[in-house]
This record gives sequence, C-alpha cells and structure tokens, in this order.
Amino acid sequence: MSRVVVGKIIALAAVVSVLFGGRWIAFSVQALGAVSPAAHTTGNDALWLGHAWVDGRRGPQDISALAEQLRGTGIKDLFVHVGPLNQDGSLDPALRPQARWFVDAAHRALPGVRVLAWIGDIVRPRTGGLDLEDGRTRQRILAADASVLSDGFDGVHYDFEPVGDADPGYLALLDTTHALVRNAGRMLSISAEQVEPVPGGRWALESVVGHGNWWSSGYLHQVASRVDQVAIMSYDSVLWTASSYSGFVRDEMRIALGAVPDNVALLMGVPAYEGHSLVHDSAAETTAAGIRGVRLALPHGTPTDRAVGIALYIDFGATRADWAAYRSDWVDP
Repeated sequence: MSRVVVGKIIALAAVVSVLFGGRWIAFSVQALGAVSPAAHTTGNDALWLGHAWVDGRRGPQDISALAEQLRGTGIKDLFVHVGPLNQDGSLDPALRPQARWFVDAAHRALPGVRVLAWIGDIVRPRTGGLDLEDGRTRQRILAADASVLSDGFDGVHYDFEPVGDADPGYLALLDTTHALVRNAGRMLSISAEQVEPVPGGRWALESVVGHGNWWSSGYLHQVASRVDQVAIMSYDSVLWTASSYSGFVRDEMRIALGAVPDNVALLMGVPAYEGHSLVHDSAAETTAAGIRGVRLALPHGTPTDRAVGIALYIDFGATRADWAAYRSDWVDP
C-alpha cells in the first residue's frame, strides 16, 4: 500500500472522527477562554445584500433605512447580488435594471462605503452547468465583470461554489479578473470556502459528499495572493451548539490569518439569517457565536497593520438580535 493511500486513509479516519464523532467536543474546547477587549472592529467589515437592491424592489426610502442601519458601524463594503450567471458564464443585464441607481444612491447616502457587484453561481461542470475550467466560460465571466464595472461598482465580489482545492480554472479566472479590475482602478473580492480543520481532511470530505468543499491553507494562500479581499464563508458548519460553532470560527480565523497575505483584506463571514437544515442550525450558528470565535482568534486585539473584519450574511435575513450582537460584541464591546 503506497504512502499516499495510507495518508488518505489516515486523513479519512481523522476527519470522520472530527466531523461525526467528537467534532463538537473539539471545537467546544476551542471556544473556552476570555476574549480580548481590544478585539473589535477597525472599520473593515462588510455586508452581503440581496438582489432586491438592483431589480427595482427597493427604493429611496430603503436606501435611507440602510444608511441609518449602518451608521456608526464598521461596515466598509457592500456586496450586492447582481446575478446569477448563466451556465455559460454570461450575465443578463436585465437582471439588474436599477444597478446604476443603487450604486449612485449608496455612494451619496454612505460616503466612504464601497459597493461591489456580487457575481457567482453554482459550479456544476459534470452536469452541464458552470465550468470554470472552460476558457470560453471564463471569458464570458470577464465580459460580465466589465459590464458591471461600467455601472459604477467599486469592484467585483466572486462567489463560486463549490470550488475544489487546487482548482486551476479558478486560479486562472482570478488572475485575469484581477488584471481587469486593477486596470480599472477597482478591487477584486471573493467568498472563500472553509479551510479544512485537519490536514488532508478535504480528501475525506470529498469521498463523503462527492466534491470538494474545503480548501487547504496552501490553496487559500494561492487564492488570496490573487485578490484584494477574502471573505471566509464560516456558516453551514454542520455544528449544533453555539460553543462548538465559536470554536470552529476561531480555528478558521486562526488558519486564515496565517494563510492570507498581510496586504490582502481578511473577513470572516458570520451568519445573520434564520434557517434549520442538515448543515445549518440557527440556534448554534448565531451572529454572537461567530463574532466570539473571531475575537477568540485575536488574543492581542484586532491587527492594525492589516485589514481584518467580519462580513454579515445577509441583509434581508438579519434580525434585530443579529444587529444588536454585531454592535455590542464587535462595534462597541
């Protein structure tokens, strides 16, 4: 039996043990301890916004309410959904008739806040869906990027799922997109997959679910080196207690701080929505629990020599309790 095979068997045993055996215990232990009072917002946070802002369902009164909601917070970036992409990588402009209005209105109401076009889709090359390995598909995505930049967006925020570890097509897309946005004086931000909690765990997960959902820290570094901002999607963790979820986020943040270059903004995506499924339990994956995990990973306080923050998902799902937790635990702890 080769060392590679043995290594994969060991990794499978380890990840199954962590995931389905003592996963919640392992992360609950990491949730222990006191948070540093110096771990708080430094004005580099973000918020995902739904499609209603660009398709005509939102108006001037909603802009005013959004500005009031964000006043006094650390939110600097808004990721506004403008898609989804078609399966060939193209983007129908009819999906965002109010995009230019929203960008202009948001800039007026929220000076200093950047508005990014949230673009993406489900990656399904095996069933005829979006295929990032196809060069023609990537060219159509670039054309979509150029189109939204012409609407006045401050940059592009990619959310492609799932993207497997070491996916070369995704890296190629990031290279060409970064060149495009940089030449336009804009920025490239991405939603990143979760980082494997144990080395080699991504192999075991792929054998269980049939595709990759975890990245190695090495692949996260490769991705982050090609963009301006990374937001780790920490939600949908398959954890069922708030303490274990805090420990999980702490672990994700700790790994990401070491993998993402200092000149690239690092955000930890924190859930702010209700839902109950096999992968997400709102009683466990709370805004407060996520923020606690981030703060535990910052024992010396939030770095001031690099951009670090949290990203709230999502505006239409966030409750008053979610916003209250964000303000009390992260903005003014």
